Amino acid sequence: MRILLVEDEPSGARFIAKGLREAKHAVDVATDGIAASRLCQENDYDAVILDVMLPGKDGLTVCRDLRAAGSDVPVLMLTARDAVEARVQGLDAGADDYLTKPFDFRELLARVRALTRRDRRPLAPERIEVGPWRSTWPLRRSGPTAARSN
Repeated sequence: MRILLVEDEPSGARFIAKGLREAKHAVDVATDGIAASRLCQENDYDAVILDVMLPGKDGLTVCRDLRAAGSDVPVLMLTARDAVEARVQGLDAGADDYLTKPFDFRELLARVRALTRRDRRPLAPERIEVGPWRSTWPLRRSGPTAARSN
């Protein structure tokens, strides 16, 4: 599994990357939000572990930009910001999970496994037919394409 780790603190980044690699994950590391956004555009990741407080572009903005670009990559916010409001902001920005520092590495690995075992395809079928009406997916922003079949 290929993971992007976005952490600006060097010793923390080394520690987390080492643990992920020992768990047999391929890990790319970005130390700021601008590099993280660039790497997400250039590569297909199975998960992103994202700090919030980053130089260049904060993690909330990185996450919002990912979602605005249509990316469905699972994002785990990993940050020292532990207030309820901070967690809500992270989840509302598009993160799938939120873990605060300090953390137990076993929990981080379990959360990554949980996020990546989910199939990223839409839960809805690609085509729905009801009587003479047919709808195809994925949805466009204005709604599904509906056509009457004869």
